[in-house]
Amino acid sequence: MNRIEAKTVELRVSHMAETLIASEIIKLAGEINNKIKNGEKIYNLTIGDFNPYIFPIPTELQEEIIRAYRENETNYPPADGLIETRKAVSEFLIKNESLEYNPNSEVLIAAGARPLIYAVYQTLVEPRESVIFPVPSWNNNHYTHLSHANKIEVLTSPENNFMPTADDLKPHLKDAALVSLCSPLNPTGTVFSKDDLRSICEVIAEENLSRRRSRKPLYLMYDQIYWVLTYGDTKHYNPIELVPEMKDYTVFIDGLSKAFAATGVRVGWALGHERVISKMKSILSHLGAWAPKAEQIASARFLENENAVNDYLINFKEQISSRLEKFYEGFIALRSDGFEVDVISPQAAIYLTVKFQLHGKKKEDGSVLETTRDITKYLLEEARVAIVPFYAFGDSENSPWYRLSVGTCRLEEIDEIIESLRKALSKLT
Repeated sequence: MNRIEAKTVELRVSHMAETLIASEIIKLAGEINNKIKNGEKIYNLTIGDFNPYIFPIPTELQEEIIRAYRENETNYPPADGLIETRKAVSEFLIKNESLEYNPNSEVLIAAGARPLIYAVYQTLVEPRESVIFPVPSWNNNHYTHLSHANKIEVLTSPENNFMPTADDLKPHLKDAALVSLCSPLNPTGTVFSKDDLRSICEVIAEENLSRRRSRKPLYLMYDQIYWVLTYGDTKHYNPIELVPEMKDYTVFIDGLSKAFAATGVRVGWALGHERVISKMKSILSHLGAWAPKAEQIASARFLENENAVNDYLINFKEQISSRLEKFYEGFIALRSDGFEVDVISPQAAIYLTVKFQLHGKKKEDGSVLETTRDITKYLLEEARVAIVPFYAFGDSENSPWYRLSVGTCRLEEIDEIIESLRKALSKLT
């Protein structure tokens, strides 16, 4: 075959790769970055991350990372993480969440939460088995696809702060392998109530009682990466404290990234039954998805510094909460002035759930905002405000709800942003 003929050959890839959907958030980010490069001022509220110049990692953590590199801690760590890191994580969770897991066998360290979530799916879900998850939620559709599994999407509602209930999940449990839940929830910044989470855990426990030893149990993956960041009277609950018999069937996903603005430090952890954790460890050992050794050492030393941890969190949470509250007040003012927007009171994480019910509105040029994509584009071009529509998290293509993130926002910008939205909304008829 000559070179010309070779160029005409179809380069086929796997069905999974061919049908994997690209991230809507990354696509939107590309549009925003192009506008910024062209000199436009954009209020970018799309990123589930932190501007390190506004929200730096704790000074003590930074110093410990530098110290560990100066001590030449740059070789491979163990596949399940350094024992001192696992012990520090275990102690941190016992003190702060009353979660007790054996650091020798029930704690797994990896390069952030993503490889751990992937390992959960690969460990617990067979091809063509079903995974239940709510929509909107972050990336469960993609992890289900990567695992060749079937997705069961449970549509949630603003009346329950977009959190699923036991009644929502129960009809689907019989044939499922995994229930994937997140609280505080990305993208909404809302949390499970105590009663709702208890009821969910009770129906999962009932399902497992019916399976006994004849079938693989129904597992729960509980992503609580934002659990430290709750505000006001909001309280975070975990399955084990409410229904202790769930311990054997629950895998927790957690880490440093959100609690300490340390998304690039890449230290995450999973907690679960030793058999599940050992299999996840084997999968991750082949991927090489361990957290860097220096960062693991630094994280262990930092978590053991209780005063530094508490001091950082008090200030960090106040800074995030003040931004969420100010945006909330701004949207309430817009709604009071007759604009067709809405907002859910902030509870946790770095997100605010906002609504733009603008379908059918006319722009100044006479064109109509027919779809949510039209609305998103209008907000970006006219108000210079970039936010993520819920369809990027599996919701309906024409859902009017959006995720607004404050991780890169300066407090003094918020009045400008609300005023920019006001002007843009005023132009619609």
